[in-house]
Amino acid sequence: MFDEVLLTQTVACSNAVNRVLNRLDGVKDVQISLPEQSVKVKAGDNVTYDKVLETIKKTGKTVNDGKTIA
Repeated sequence: MFDEVLLTQTVACSNAVNRVLNRLDGVKDVQISLPEQSVKVKAGDNVTYDKVLETIKKTGKTVNDGKTIA
C-alpha cells in the first residue's frame, strides 16, 4: 500500500526537491509538474505527509497547500 501526497508549491529548482525526496527511505516515485507547480510523492506507510513537507522545506522551498491521497 502506498500513500500519495500532492503538494502545491513554488518550485524554483525541481532538481533539489526531486533529489531530497528520492533519498527518503520508502519513497517509490516523485513526479514534479512545473506548469502546475506541484509535487506528487508515492511512498510506503513509513513516509508521512509531515515528513515529506519537512524534507521539502529543508530545500528552502515554500509549500502552499497539500493533501494525502489514500
